[in-house]
Amino acid sequence: MNENHPRLVASISPEWSIPQVADALSRALAGDGPALAAAPISQQSVPAEISVVVPTSGSTGAPKEVAFTSAALLASARAAHKFLGAEPGEQWSLLLPVNHIAGINVLVRALELSVPVVGIEDAAAYTAIVPTQLHRALHGDQQLLSHLQGCKAVLVGGAAASSHLLESARKANISVLTTYGMTEMSGGCIYNNQPLSGVEVKISATGNIQLRGSMMAAGYLNNLSAWKNATEDGWFTTSDLGELVGKEIRVTGRSDDQIISGGEKISLGAVEKFLSQEFHEQEFIACGVPDLEWGTKLVLLSNLDINIESVRDKLKNSLGAHAVPKGFLTVENLPLTSLGKPDRTIARELYLAAN
Repeated sequence: MNENHPRLVASISPEWSIPQVADALSRALAGDGPALAAAPISQQSVPAEISVVVPTSGSTGAPKEVAFTSAALLASARAAHKFLGAEPGEQWSLLLPVNHIAGINVLVRALELSVPVVGIEDAAAYTAIVPTQLHRALHGDQQLLSHLQGCKAVLVGGAAASSHLLESARKANISVLTTYGMTEMSGGCIYNNQPLSGVEVKISATGNIQLRGSMMAAGYLNNLSAWKNATEDGWFTTSDLGELVGKEIRVTGRSDDQIISGGEKISLGAVEKFLSQEFHEQEFIACGVPDLEWGTKLVLLSNLDINIESVRDKLKNSLGAHAVPKGFLTVENLPLTSLGKPDRTIARELYLAAN
């Protein structure tokens, strides 16, 4: 990025209405106003080519201020619309927070279709949600269920959705499609395991998914070295492990969600995914906590009472004895990020506080 910082930044205020956010975003993309930050950032100005900044840290890790050009965000919106067959005038509903790339994307897509976004109380052709919202729609939130049933397509992303959840949604007449991506690629860039137009995918020697495309961010404003380490020859290396099967990309895990317990590597995501498929009505977060015997021990949190014996037996038989949790905790509400991802940092704190 250009080291000159001639463009001022305006951060989205919690007091702003959605129309105000959309107007500020429109002016930022057009270059008629200051760049827009989805949340407060460390700088008051940015390089001239930057239109939007989205701070992100995921469920763990140091905060990163991801900077986007207008061209990148518009390329993302146009690729999404090409996949969906969306036409000008069709409505998007905004059901996600605007301090994340997913919410910003909905606003950009609506601008591209020359319509304002609508809310849950209005009909829409398209919307985007996280798996937690889909689960709630199928388990009692009638207003959300009705809204989703009226959409031509419901994008589900931000976290992995179990096959059971997706099948239940389809049986409930919700036209779901899965999205995969990350903030650095302007959010979802893989729909139903297929790269959007203009997106290239490959697998690195270490098994990590690598992505390239016109919707890639310009860099990290606050950590140029981290961006340099994550990119090479235009390719962004993700923390996700995956495989290419024909033209499909399949995510198999994360390289940064592993713990080593008693000398054995354990994928926290693999444990959660397996349990979500075995116990459909229950939600789980796996995390590692310090332990004198194991170094780090695997513990499990759930929003419902845990059938410990059943969980242990199923995990042992499927993933191996090393994947059997050494501790359990039931909490009323599992800690999640605003996009529905497990917040392992808070989960770890909750377990340690209770033990």
